[in-house]
Amino acid sequence: MGEQNKGKNQQKPQDENQLKKVRREKLATLMEEGRNPYEITKYNVTDHTADVREKFAQLEAATPEGEEPSEVLATSLAGRMMSKRVMGKASFCNLQDLKGNIQIYVARDILGEDPYKDFKKLDVGDLIGVEGEVFRTHTGEVSVKAKKITLLSKSLSPLPEKFHGLTNTDMRYRQRYVDLIMNPEAKDTFIKRSKIIRAIRTYLDGQGFMEVETPMLVSNAGGAAARPFETHFNALDEDLKLRISLELYLKRLIVGGLERVYEIGRVFRNEGLDTRHNPEFTLMELYQAYTDYNGMMDLTENLYRHVAQEVLGTTTITYNGIEMDLGKPFERITMVDAVKKYAGVDFNEIPDLEAARAAAKEHHIEYEERHKKGDILNLFFEEYAEKHLIQPTFVMDHPTDISPLTKMKPDNPEYVERFEFFMNGWEMANAYSELNDPIDQRERFKAQEEALAQGDEEANTTDEDFLHALEIGMPPTGGIGFGIDRMVMLLTDSAAIRDVLLFPTMKSIN
Repeated sequence: MGEQNKGKNQQKPQDENQLKKVRREKLATLMEEGRNPYEITKYNVTDHTADVREKFAQLEAATPEGEEPSEVLATSLAGRMMSKRVMGKASFCNLQDLKGNIQIYVARDILGEDPYKDFKKLDVGDLIGVEGEVFRTHTGEVSVKAKKITLLSKSLSPLPEKFHGLTNTDMRYRQRYVDLIMNPEAKDTFIKRSKIIRAIRTYLDGQGFMEVETPMLVSNAGGAAARPFETHFNALDEDLKLRISLELYLKRLIVGGLERVYEIGRVFRNEGLDTRHNPEFTLMELYQAYTDYNGMMDLTENLYRHVAQEVLGTTTITYNGIEMDLGKPFERITMVDAVKKYAGVDFNEIPDLEAARAAAKEHHIEYEERHKKGDILNLFFEEYAEKHLIQPTFVMDHPTDISPLTKMKPDNPEYVERFEFFMNGWEMANAYSELNDPIDQRERFKAQEEALAQGDEEANTTDEDFLHALEIGMPPTGGIGFGIDRMVMLLTDSAAIRDVLLFPTMKSIN
């Protein structure tokens, strides 16, 4: 007897193809009996699992101690069967839905002999509907006593083994539907993502902003330093690009008098993949007439606090064990001062390009021949300062050389009224006092065209229609772009951008 048990314990798990074969045979039997589970079109769901627990807790709270609730709590649930234990005349299974899971008690004497036999043939992964009454077991677990079980959809492919779950990272991204079933933390992340975007919209709507939509297919992909994806429109026999930014169309709407506009949408940049970059990602840009980059800083602080409080219930967040406080005033520092603080190089003392190149060589900063003094300042900032900007920080007053769409500082035209918002050493947002001088803008576009000719694939090209809009007249305007995905990463403590994209870009499997 002992040897027999030993042999059973050493049996290898069934081959997945065999499991699939058995499930298809079960489906074939159901079909032959005229019980096609895929024909069911709807099911009356009265509660989710979390609702059941809450209602039953309220019922128990109103019941005198030591007594059973006088009222019967009936419910109708639907979800996926995640486990099953058959024990003769009574069995248990676990039902999982959007809001959690709950134990189902299945007894032959309550369900009926034939329905109980049908239940025993169900597989983990099947979608079922359960009608029954809520009770607490002797072990104290809130459960549902099943009076009727309906097979709503047959699962023909087995789920990953429960104990190990779906742990292969590549497979989690490729089969997100399985990841959401097997890993509750993944589902929680994407529920929070939805809440974050909803909280952003609520805040901006309350500030008088209007949500709009602008083209994704464009003839001129401008508004950011990035290489676009290119495509061909057959009907007009024209080459088009996927947008890399939302900026230039939203500014046209400011010209048109809409005053406060925003858009949350996908943009596309033909660049590499890493923990913070995906070629298609969600960007939010907003533009507000009659304000400047200082107004955008105030808006950013208030928006981040609102979203954190609404979604997490606190303005103190923790990412990778590091605590960041959104409740305190955000630090404000110029790019020149940040480089002076962290690299020990004061660009106020560097008079020209030759001196900037000398400083770069001394500090082993690699630059290209086309780079100007402002580009080299930015290279110093990226190398020395970014990694130190853990707490919420606005880095202000960028070089004009790297900011082709931004208003110059009236007292120092070498720099512009621009800031980048940093947390955890990451750039989280980019904002300007928007350039509204069409003559200056044309010169900036011309400089970008020259950079493009010199090999800068991320340089902008001249957008004549946008220049015409500026000639019509754009009011003083503040604008900002937020990376939604990075914001979600921080607020959900997610290690990689792929963890917050439901379907991240993956290399095709041949």
